[in-house]
Amino acid sequence: MSEDAADILVVDDSPSKRYVITSWLRRDGHRVVEAATGTEALALLHGGPDGVAPGTELVVLDVRLPDIDGFEVAERIKEDPRTTAVPVIHISATAVHAVDRTQGLNRGADAYLAEPIDPDELLATVRAKLREYRARRRAERLAGRLTRLVDTTTAFNATTSLPDLLLAAATGAARVFDGPAAVAASSEETGPIAVQVDAVAGEPQVRAAMREAYDYDPLDGQAGTVLFRQETGPWWPGAVWRLVARAKPGREPLHVAVPADGFLDDDADLLRQFGQAVALAVEALRSYDEERRTAIMLQQSMLPQRLPTVPGVQLAVRYRPASEHASVGGDFYEIMVVDGQLVAAIGDVAGHSLRAATIMAEVRHALRAYLVEDASPGPSMERLNRMMLRLLPEEIATMCLLSMDPASGRVRLTNAGHPPPLRVLDGQVTQVLGRVALLGVPTPHDTETPLTLAPGETLVMVTDGLIESRGHTFNEGLEALCVAVADAEADLEQFCDRLLADLGAGSRDDDVALLVIRRVDFP
Repeated sequence: MSEDAADILVVDDSPSKRYVITSWLRRDGHRVVEAATGTEALALLHGGPDGVAPGTELVVLDVRLPDIDGFEVAERIKEDPRTTAVPVIHISATAVHAVDRTQGLNRGADAYLAEPIDPDELLATVRAKLREYRARRRAERLAGRLTRLVDTTTAFNATTSLPDLLLAAATGAARVFDGPAAVAASSEETGPIAVQVDAVAGEPQVRAAMREAYDYDPLDGQAGTVLFRQETGPWWPGAVWRLVARAKPGREPLHVAVPADGFLDDDADLLRQFGQAVALAVEALRSYDEERRTAIMLQQSMLPQRLPTVPGVQLAVRYRPASEHASVGGDFYEIMVVDGQLVAAIGDVAGHSLRAATIMAEVRHALRAYLVEDASPGPSMERLNRMMLRLLPEEIATMCLLSMDPASGRVRLTNAGHPPPLRVLDGQVTQVLGRVALLGVPTPHDTETPLTLAPGETLVMVTDGLIESRGHTFNEGLEALCVAVADAEADLEQFCDRLLADLGAGSRDDDVALLVIRRVDFP
């Protein structure tokens, strides 16, 4: 049967006229349903499971009907949003004057033929109206799919992990193409993953990618997009359209599959756009993950690999990167012994990126060099600030730096805009106040705060990642920290673990560094 064939409803109360018209239409390859009254015609049109007779593409409608005249039937067809686009061709042997034709066209008809009707004219009119109808349907279909494509692109670009991205992409592809869809990709962290949706409203199935299905690479490692038809596959019965896309040479490609049944020429361009958008999103996620891993490795390599053994002092430290989907920051700590003095620092370089981790390394190395020459906190902080103003003028950082005499417990401390250290003794918590400006601000930074730790007293220093979180202010977080440290365990390792578990549970947007010093009996 010709691709131009259509399902046509012929409405006429004269059996002989219906026979003639339906014969012409059937000989032209069309499928015809007949109705003798307006009521019957409307019932047929609106009688499908979704309220519309499936596939009805055109109505040939007599003007003079025994129950409802054809003008009103046409009006009802056009007023109903389910059938408003269906073309209506009026035919009439009696209402043949200009006023009749005008009324028919004004009330919804798309064409008006007066008897005697030439069969070629009728068939030509039917073909013309079908072309218009189908062009409109294709345009509406494409517009709807483009809208869903935009929504889908927004959804998968908002994800922060490969499984979530593929889940959003496969679910969106099923909506865009009105049927099943499968999407597969891989990353260094997850390995190959495939997500398959077997129906528009179906539940996505996440599984390890089938090697035989996704190992094919027609791009041969190059960037680009290839779309091809595959007659069999492990997805669904029948042929599928496969798309393989790669945004960066040498990477694992993205794979997309949709059933070939009902796939139109317009869908090919749409599938290419979809695949390219997903491939770019996958590549962006891979690049982000790689940068994050590099930053974490750099950050952790810059931290002290072991703690010094200092008589009269117990030490414990923790560093935890931001949650999996957040950017890496510039948190750090330093502990060293210079001329018998314990020197400790904790700090945070502004920003969340590989650059922040790199700046952190520069600041930490400069600090170590200054401390070797002079372990005094004030002068060292002043030198560090001058270095940042000259060599890193666009950067700022916070830092708390102290030196401690293990024998006496005397401490000299300089705090450059960092959260205040907390003194803990017998369940009482005191904030060590007194700060100078952030590092990177052209003001004096050599002011020191003296204090003395009593035997058994604990000094807790943290970065703001343990204090600030979504939904809580800095002061609320600091108050929660004060409550948590009040009952400090005898074992500092257990103490640190509990603080991270209690205050760092769930997703965190920032790194966390924690440094704890406790004065014990000096031997």
